[in-house]
Amino acid sequence: MSIHFTAMPTKDAEAFWNGGTDAYGLTPDTMVSDGPGHPCRHCLANIDEGEKLLVFAYRPFPEVQAFAETGPIFLHAKPCKRYAAEEVSPAILATSPDFILRGYNEENRIVYGTGKVTPIADIPSYSEALFVRDDIAYVHVRSARNSCYQCRIDRA
Repeated sequence: MSIHFTAMPTKDAEAFWNGGTDAYGLTPDTMVSDGPGHPCRHCLANIDEGEKLLVFAYRPFPEVQAFAETGPIFLHAKPCKRYAAEEVSPAILATSPDFILRGYNEENRIVYGTGKVTPIADIPSYSEALFVRDDIAYVHVRSARNSCYQCRIDRA
């Protein structure tokens, strides 16, 4: 089985680039990157030092419900190209020794027992092990330190 790393949908990014509000109805803050540690969730690359970025509350789920976690993420302030090399681990996943992987079902609910702090080298194998299960629709990759959403993993 192979997996795909899936970035924030372009329609979501465009909404913010066009002045849209975040999951709490607030306008994104604009900051200037001071270097590594500001991963763009659309291109899945770090935002370079000196570049403007947006920071806002993002809910990577289709509807509000108890398991729809919302948290801060970063986005280039200027439009960037969406991550397309889906079969390759994105650059932002090389910025930490590990990440939390967590499986979700078709109803966008956490599948209990799937959350695991996973070393970056083990992300593909753990994702594939989760996808063997019929109750896993997709996997989130989140920061192991702050639980911030990084990207989604889907079956190829």
